[in-house]
Amino acid sequence: MLRNKEDILDNKKHLNDNMQISDSQDSEIPPLVSRLKAVAAQNDAYFQFPGHNKGQAVPSSLSSVIGVQPFIHDFTTFPAVDNLFAPKGPILDAQKQAAKLFGAEETWFLVGGSTCGTQASILATCSPGDTLIIQRNSHKSAFAGMVFSGAIPKYIIPEYDFDWDIACGITPSQVEKAMKELDSEGRKASAVFITSPTYNGICSNLKEIAVLCHSQNIPLIVDEAHGAHLRFHKSLLPLSALHQGADISIQSTHKVLGSLTQSSMLHLSGKIVDRERICNCLQTLQSTSPSYLLLASLDAARARIGEHPDTIFNKPVELAMEAKALVETIPGITVFNSSKYGTDPLRLTVGVWKLGISGFEANGILEKKYGVISQLHGTRSICFIVNLGTSRDDIMRLVSGLKHLSETYASIRVNDIHTHPLSEMNTSMILSPRDAFFASKKKVRFEESVGKVCGELVCPFPAGIPLLVPGEVITEEALSYLMERKNKGALAIGVADSTLSSMVVCT
Repeated sequence: MLRNKEDILDNKKHLNDNMQISDSQDSEIPPLVSRLKAVAAQNDAYFQFPGHNKGQAVPSSLSSVIGVQPFIHDFTTFPAVDNLFAPKGPILDAQKQAAKLFGAEETWFLVGGSTCGTQASILATCSPGDTLIIQRNSHKSAFAGMVFSGAIPKYIIPEYDFDWDIACGITPSQVEKAMKELDSEGRKASAVFITSPTYNGICSNLKEIAVLCHSQNIPLIVDEAHGAHLRFHKSLLPLSALHQGADISIQSTHKVLGSLTQSSMLHLSGKIVDRERICNCLQTLQSTSPSYLLLASLDAARARIGEHPDTIFNKPVELAMEAKALVETIPGITVFNSSKYGTDPLRLTVGVWKLGISGFEANGILEKKYGVISQLHGTRSICFIVNLGTSRDDIMRLVSGLKHLSETYASIRVNDIHTHPLSEMNTSMILSPRDAFFASKKKVRFEESVGKVCGELVCPFPAGIPLLVPGEVITEEALSYLMERKNKGALAIGVADSTLSSMVVCT
């Protein structure tokens, strides 16, 4: 085992330096990357944005950290580098190649993350007053999409694993039930919105859900932000959303495939969704000054994956399986594995509740003592993500840290949780998300908010998943759960008062 955190970090730097060499072996020069390189090499006098003028006026505080090269290749929209909203050159070529690789009929590059893609997808399929069948633990961008479109949600509550304090997937029978309930009311959904995989890598049966949707000519939108890699290891990874019949898939290319943070893709398949409406919605939501560094990183990530699409994830999958095998031998530590739902093997969700500590506490110890940084931590577990840059040394450091937790906290106490607001959601929706967004609001004391209509998104779950949505009645159970998580170290985002002394309610 490495002796201390400093030795670990030095070793990590050496590994990262070596990994840079492997990146240089990519044989294809992607079209958008090639164009940026060529334009940057020209000795032109620029009288246009951005103001740093090809790196001539770079803030030194930032250039001392990242150098000048990113600025030299940072352009605004002009003919030489193509236009994201009317692509005719390298951007169009790059998007076409991405569509081919991911199995889509058309692909759009996103510079506003999957958030932008989610909002555009809902806005493109739902008009004011339309109904959207949506799982209740969707990302907050989906709720913003309902505000923009005026859609009315028909919620599906996911199954819940109390041992892990984790929401699971959505079943075809749940979707079918929602459709039948709408039919009995003389209504029909304009779209179905499913998140798969979830933050913890849990996948829903999209193939059967797609069949249900298409039997009624309803488009299936899949928030696949955590699953951009699923197409690239056919034997061990779950099938991608498009492969299972989804009409729209939104993927965070940056999460696993190595593009720059904030860069994503929206993939379209089938004929149910109007592509022109997708284009219009993206033009409404995306910046008119897109970052060409983000766009080029999407093109570069596609090119690298395209070199060896069927084998590039062999090593990460092998490392993840090795990590799970080693962690399962540690007393008091458990590894999440769902027999009912498919799971992404690159997600390693580790339970620590048998040690009597929370995931928040365990995460703090791993970070401070071992320099091990997790993606997500909750009341009973921690989630780690194995990716293309993960080394075996990283795995061994993680295992060493978990062994330390086991040896230090073994059998002290059991940290039990047997209730969860989303598992038995009895909250009634008084206002639609859009009406609640525009309603008059005021702040009231936290304990006085019970029974009132929530006026803000309250997200104590994995990034952006709301416990309370504007327009819903605030329940005592929800507030109790909020305080329980706060006392265990969780933060609530989306709220005006991060101390949770007060809540915003509709008046």
